[in-house]
Amino acid sequence: MTPSDGHIELTNGLTHDLPVEVEQQATHLEAILPVLMARLFRLDPEHPLSEMPLAQLRICVYLQAGPQSMSTISEEFKTSVSAVTQMADRLERGGFVERTVGSDDRRQKILRLTEYGAEVMRSRREMRVGRLLETLQRMSPEMRETLLEAMDAFREAATDANPTPERRGYVVPQP
Repeated sequence: MTPSDGHIELTNGLTHDLPVEVEQQATHLEAILPVLMARLFRLDPEHPLSEMPLAQLRICVYLQAGPQSMSTISEEFKTSVSAVTQMADRLERGGFVERTVGSDDRRQKILRLTEYGAEVMRSRREMRVGRLLETLQRMSPEMRETLLEAMDAFREAATDANPTPERRGYVVPQP
């Protein structure tokens, strides 16, 4: 991508001619989103999840929707069953998840959050929501509404046509 002509090459190899304004907006978002994420969602150093690798955390987030088979997790995260098994081993040693056998097929291994794992994930969410509350209270009601509408539109624009946020393991609360 050259900064002045608005010609952009996408990751899928296609190119699009975009107004320079869109490129500037994308550059601005690329700069501010990591800062916002770090300020709003970084865990306190003493939180049990603060040192957890991202791949393991993603599995815990996914399991908040309910128990899943190891093969389903493998497919969802586009990784091998053996890689999921290794992550499950670490999560199990930490007390975050437990494995059971499938009720219909005893060869199937099911992974679910333990009570401790579910509580840790709840505390993570509460901490994040608390930080968002503090931030949103500094904004007018009109600005909050505008922000939410824009974020919903941005999420829709960024989401693939097939996978829903729930299928990806994200809990999307209804207003």
